Amino acid sequence: MKSVVVTTVTLIGVLALTVAAALGAEDGAGTYKKRCAGCHGANGEGKPAMKAPALKGTALDAAKITDHLMKGEPESKPPHNKGITGMTQPQAEAVAAYVKSLK
Repeated sequence: MKSVVVTTVTLIGVLALTVAAALGAEDGAGTYKKRCAGCHGANGEGKPAMKAPALKGTALDAAKITDHLMKGEPESKPPHNKGITGMTQPQAEAVAAYVKSLK
């Protein structure tokens, strides 16, 4: 009986940690939709009228996308001429992973 209680308590602890980790994980798709889709399109198709490039199928790797979001590039069009205001490193990494998943 004691081993059943220990096993049950252990399983509850593992489940609680898993749920906490999932809730704390950044949502790349959600952040993209809130912060990026307005210019780059809901599916990363870009918006030529705005001169916003497509992100779907980009040759940039996830680290470069993250760096671009966090630091910007002076020769880029705003808002990418500097880091995206209020975006955290985990959010940028999650958005980069989402962008790389677009097909």
